[in-house]
Amino acid sequence: MKSSNVDDYLQKGMYGVKEIKPEERRKFLGTIRERIVVALTKSQVMEKGVYPEVIQLMKEHPRATLLLNGDLDYSYLSEYIHKARSNHIQFSIVANKNYDTNIGLVLTYDHAIDKEEIYIQKNKEKTVTISKKKKKPFASLFSFLKK
Repeated sequence: MKSSNVDDYLQKGMYGVKEIKPEERRKFLGTIRERIVVALTKSQVMEKGVYPEVIQLMKEHPRATLLLNGDLDYSYLSEYIHKARSNHIQFSIVANKNYDTNIGLVLTYDHAIDKEEIYIQKNKEKTVTISKKKKKPFASLFSFLKK
């Protein structure tokens, strides 16, 4: 063996195999950004229902893999798993106890696709605001005493 091979072998043994972009891999559930079709945050995955954009992208990219954050409860992941199975998409639940990420779901390839925008904006529900007449704190007490 050459001395450089011995040094490489010892380095691998002491520090592990070198990874490309390890911080990015921890953030995106084991993959890197250039391979991602779509990503959802944990809070988006925890919303009721599934994002139709994700289902559509599963249909458009049948060879992609769905990665789900194992820190989330299975009840939040089950609908996405069901949709992945019905669209014949491989999926994996990724649990990394050493690193906390805000990413809850990633649809990814094993090669670079360099998609510009990978995030889906949160569903904005229409909220109806009812304006109440502002009362003074002791108004109800005084109205009671007047009777």
